[in-house]
Amino acid sequence: MFTGIVEEIGAVTAVEPSGDGVRLTVRAPLSVSDAGHGDSISVSGVCLTVVDQGEDWFTADVMKQTLDMSTLADVAPGRSVNLERATAAHGRLGGHIVQGHIDGTGVVREVRPGAQWSVVRVGIPSHLAPLVVDKGSIAIDGVSLTVSAVSAASETEPWLEVSLIPETLEATTLGRAEAGTPVNLETDILARHVQRMLAFRTTENPAVTAAQTERGSV
Repeated sequence: MFTGIVEEIGAVTAVEPSGDGVRLTVRAPLSVSDAGHGDSISVSGVCLTVVDQGEDWFTADVMKQTLDMSTLADVAPGRSVNLERATAAHGRLGGHIVQGHIDGTGVVREVRPGAQWSVVRVGIPSHLAPLVVDKGSIAIDGVSLTVSAVSAASETEPWLEVSLIPETLEATTLGRAEAGTPVNLETDILARHVQRMLAFRTTENPAVTAAQTERGSV
């Protein structure tokens, strides 16, 4: 579990084929300072497990499903990545609850620089649009952000906007984002649960009908 507060920007140093996935090595001095075998580290929003490590690096396996769902599909040595260690149970929840389970990817459409911050518009997949609300939480490349604007429900090419303060621009890879940059997206876990629950509200669903019958409500 993570909070979406990036601790350092690391760099991919090696990518090796491993079955239908890859084995990824990342330079991450802070992240490995107290890491152990089997620990979780968020790499640009993707929860990965440490399988090997050195003084300033760690290696993790990335399965095919993760490659298919995230921007790690075309990862190569030299890429900068946002890193965050799993949060401690006694720590402060500075961002929001982030699982490191990517829902899909989006593409930066526009970056509008301001005097103190930048507004970034990201095009998102249609199936994720209902899970994103104005002033709600979103994790973009592992960064906990507040949605500052959303497209209308009727738009065929949905989008969201976030406003990035100087600290976020400096401390994360989003400060280097430009139009066309692909990004990882993780929607709010509460929104995903509500969507799933609503899918079972219809009495035409066999599972719901059976459950209601068992309770004697039908």
